[in-house]
Amino acid sequence: MDKTNISESTEIVLKVKDLSIAFGEKQVLQDFNLTLYKGENLAVLGKSGSGKSVLIKCIIGLIKPDSGHIEVLDKVVSELSIDELDLLRKDTGFLFQSNALYDSMTVRENLEFPLRRHGVEKSKEEVDAMVSEALNNVGLPNTEEIMPSQLSGGMKKRIALARTLILNPKIILYDEPTTGLDPITGKEISNLMIDIQKKYDTSSIIISHDIYCVKIVANRIVMLVDGKAYAEGSYNELVKSNDKIVKSFFE
Repeated sequence: MDKTNISESTEIVLKVKDLSIAFGEKQVLQDFNLTLYKGENLAVLGKSGSGKSVLIKCIIGLIKPDSGHIEVLDKVVSELSIDELDLLRKDTGFLFQSNALYDSMTVRENLEFPLRRHGVEKSKEEVDAMVSEALNNVGLPNTEEIMPSQLSGGMKKRIALARTLILNPKIILYDEPTTGLDPITGKEISNLMIDIQKKYDTSSIIISHDIYCVKIVANRIVMLVDGKAYAEGSYNELVKSNDKIVKSFFE
C-alpha cells in the first residue's frame, strides 16, 4: 500500500473540530482540529505532556472536553448514550501505552475478554479461530496459554495489539505504541502497524513523540504544539520545513 496515496481518500472517518480542554489553569487543548481519512495512518506528534493522550481519551469518550465537536464514524460522541458509546468503542480499537493486559489471565483469556465484554456470540470453535488468527497476525502463534508475566515488553505490545484486532475495528487509536521499547523492538512494532493497516484496511491515529516510529507508520502528521494543530503534512514535507518549532522535532 503506497503511503503517499492513502491520504488522498475523501471519506472522513473521524473529525475533531475546535476541541478545547483545560485542567485547572492549564490549557491542554485549544481549538484543536484534526481529520482522519479512511485507510490512513495519521500521527499526532508532540512532546511529553503536550495533551496527546488527552486527545484520544476525548475521542473515545473517556474524558469530556470543555468545548468542541468530535465525530467518529458519522456519530457525534457527545450525543451518544452509554450503550451507543459502547457500540462505537467496539469499532474503535484502543492500544494502551501500558498495554493494560490482565496479569491473572492467560493470553487466550486476555483476547477473549473484549468478545465477552461486547457480547459477541460465537461458538468455542469460532472464538478459538479468532484468537488464533489474531495471534498469527501479530507474529505470536501458539502463545494462547502463556501468562503476561512470561512475555517480553515487545511481546506484551503484540498481545495487546492482537486483543485490539480481535473485534476487527474500523479505527485504531495507538497511544505511544513504542514507549519503553528498545529501538529494534520499536521498529518491529512500527512495521507491524503498517502490516495491520494493509491487512485490515484500518484507519489509525498514532499518538507519539517517537519521530522514528512516526517516520515509518505515518501517511500524514499533525504536530501538537501549545494545544493546537501547529503544522500538518507528510514526514518528507515537515522535515524540510524552515520553521524553528517544526525543525526542533527532527533534531
